[in-house]
Amino acid sequence: MKHLLKMMDLSSEEIIEILNLADQLKYEQKHGIPHDHLKGKTLGMIFEKASTRTRVSFETGMYQLGGYPLFLSSSEMQIGRGEPVEDTARVLSRYLDGIMIRTFKQEEVEKLAEYGSIPIINGLTDYCHPCQVLADLLTVREYKNKLDGLNMCYIGDGNNMANSLIVGCLKTGMNVSVACPEGYHPDKTVMDFTKAYSNFKLTADPKEAAADADVLFTDVWASMGQESEAEKRKIAFKGYQINDDVMSVAHGDALVLHCLPAHREEEITAKVFEEHAAEIFDEAENRLHAQKAVMVKLMG
Repeated sequence: MKHLLKMMDLSSEEIIEILNLADQLKYEQKHGIPHDHLKGKTLGMIFEKASTRTRVSFETGMYQLGGYPLFLSSSEMQIGRGEPVEDTARVLSRYLDGIMIRTFKQEEVEKLAEYGSIPIINGLTDYCHPCQVLADLLTVREYKNKLDGLNMCYIGDGNNMANSLIVGCLKTGMNVSVACPEGYHPDKTVMDFTKAYSNFKLTADPKEAAADADVLFTDVWASMGQESEAEKRKIAFKGYQINDDVMSVAHGDALVLHCLPAHREEEITAKVFEEHAAEIFDEAENRLHAQKAVMVKLMG
């Protein structure tokens, strides 16, 4: 494991190793046990997309590991004025011990890894969100004490979250059912990946996907950069909501998770959100612990 570019690059064993390390680091942090595995190391954090959880969790995590997080806004870097990604990668590799980037194109993350000589962590692209899904898997395992054999349901846009959740959940032995409207399916590369799995189902019916679910996921209907499509998407996604009707066909003790921010009364009702707020905010906290594990694996 040299980088974290997308879930598809990780083996099932590597995913479990990251989750196990995250468990350990979380225990140590909660009990005040020092774990300065990255003492003297510096992580550069490039942001081309705004962030709350990604920035705060990476900065805090790097600090807790004894290292130094360096915030790099693309608007204040030469990369924001047209410097090629490959040149930025080669320069920053001489200053830093690792780079986390939150951007639009997956190609930028892949180029950083190709031309740089230090670990690259994908903090989010339009294609995938591996750090979030590692935190999601950590949360599910904490609540259910396992991943293998659980029924996972995703309802909504076949976006970066759907792409990464499908891969991560299948690789850890979960049965995956996804409900998306026509025209908003997951990426073709992900759909091709699912062909090797008999325990994957794509449907247009949210209740069919949610039947017997142990955990349900959703995300906003219009992601960052899609604001101009918001009204069109509200029409397309009508009915693709986690609500009492959908929850009635899931298991009674099913989890509901959301990567946040949530748009209540769109992809999820306020009632269901608040009923499951404990696990949703545990999920948000677990960004910190999962990402610390990734940084230790890559930079330690």
